[in-house]
Amino acid sequence: MVVIGAGAAGLAAARSLARRSARVVLLEARDRAGGRVWSRPVAGSETLAELGAEFIHGRGELTRRLLHEAGLSAVDVDGDEWICAGTGDLQRDDQGILGAAVILEQARSLAADESVEQFLRRFGRDADAVRAARHFVEGFDAADPAIASARAIADELRSGTDSAAARPLGGYGPLVEHLHDVCIAAGVRLRLATAVRRISWRRGAADVEASGGGTPQTIRARAAILTLPVGVLRDRRDDTAVMFDPGLPPAKLDALRRIEMGHVVRVVLRFQTAFWERVRSGRYRDAAFFRCEGHAFQAYWTQLPVHGTLVVAWAGGPKAVALGGTTRDALIERARDGFGRLFQEPGLARAECEGGFVHDWSRDPFARGAYSYLAVGGGGAREALAAPVEDTLFFAGEATSSNGQAGTVNGALETGERAAAEAARSLSLAS
Repeated sequence: MVVIGAGAAGLAAARSLARRSARVVLLEARDRAGGRVWSRPVAGSETLAELGAEFIHGRGELTRRLLHEAGLSAVDVDGDEWICAGTGDLQRDDQGILGAAVILEQARSLAADESVEQFLRRFGRDADAVRAARHFVEGFDAADPAIASARAIADELRSGTDSAAARPLGGYGPLVEHLHDVCIAAGVRLRLATAVRRISWRRGAADVEASGGGTPQTIRARAAILTLPVGVLRDRRDDTAVMFDPGLPPAKLDALRRIEMGHVVRVVLRFQTAFWERVRSGRYRDAAFFRCEGHAFQAYWTQLPVHGTLVVAWAGGPKAVALGGTTRDALIERARDGFGRLFQEPGLARAECEGGFVHDWSRDPFARGAYSYLAVGGGGAREALAAPVEDTLFFAGEATSSNGQAGTVNGALETGERAAAEAARSLSLAS
């Protein structure tokens, strides 16, 4: 069995198959495991800089179970939320996403699906609520309101994955390391820096052509599990595309067209001290989130309830697209200065800033975006993408999660286990 992609879904699938005594080859184009989970160590800090996934959304039962298995724990996100007022001053935001939810949940009753932007035009008189809804869709979903399905956003709100959040204490990195180590101990052969270029398949057989270290190789297997992001699966550039022979069925291609990848630019700023906890007589000491629509980065957050010196600057959706092509140093400067302006202390922020980490997931050739959302008319697309092809090609990854957990690590983990179980049944492996 070959598993393509060593992100959360691929690691979960490989682990599950190896525990069924299957011989598994796990291929990963990057030089590291984790995929869109990427934790970077920070000099002088026990807190990891998360350049990818950071939160546990909703209950995240499988994630929490794996954390417990690894001897790790999670901590609930807690703290005050602040939002820029029309005057530019920060005010407490006691509603959080509730203001957005009040409007967006009404899309569940639409007779026909429509874009979020079109749907919000119905509420033109309620400017504040419309603004909150658009901010939620662009920020939380990393989506373009002109493309995103209003119905799908409403269903996501109903699922509850955005109603509560926690973090793995110490970051996601240790959990990835645990899954990696379990896979290796179980006999999984992991090949890093090995990019898949072509999959030639027929019922009961898959030849996966890949290139690692400049050396072409072919892995022959009875079946393949693909955990590649949507942006990679539909990429048709000659230098990075994964080709299928024969091509994927029309239903699969149609599903890929109806699922979009959200754009995200993420900067993790590192400061000498948590200076924001001191300004304005300690007004923001317990601040967790700051939101300001007028900034290049529409959201900033601290590591509360853990007090530390790292701050995440987040640009999602159209704001991330607008930052495309900006250099690393310029992104750090814009994020730093924007954070300082929240408190009318740009000079203090510059003096305190020791640098930062940056990643633009849309420019990442092995991601082509941060995580998925449904376009208008996308109902059923996740299920269609998840469906096996001829009991030979199986699909996993957050984009194939149809129980409200798309875009989450827990969704990726669950789909990895689901695809492994499907493949095991087709190959008559022990459960």
